[in-house]
Amino acid sequence: MAFDNKEMNVLNKLELIKALKEKAKITGQEAHEAVELFFSGLTDTFIKGERVEIRGLCSFFVKDYKPYIGRNPKTAEKVQIHAKRLPFFKCGKELKERVDFFSKRK
Repeated sequence: MAFDNKEMNVLNKLELIKALKEKAKITGQEAHEAVELFFSGLTDTFIKGERVEIRGLCSFFVKDYKPYIGRNPKTAEKVQIHAKRLPFFKCGKELKERVDFFSKRK
């Protein structure tokens, strides 16, 4: 999959849709709906506090953080940090091996 964004080598959502359209030979609207379906499903699963696992690729999960006292880096003033939930990505073994293998070939 080639990147259109040459400056940063970033695959953004629009480029993902374009690549899906070309590879799957579907319309742009169908590709857009497929990508939106995936990301909205991921988001809905996170909101429920559940985990998403794509075998051999990765898993996504939510970590819960308790409230704590932090510091403002500019003023060193103590600040109350509220409890929060953040999504995390964990790379699968197959993906790690593929990235390592292809990076050694360059």
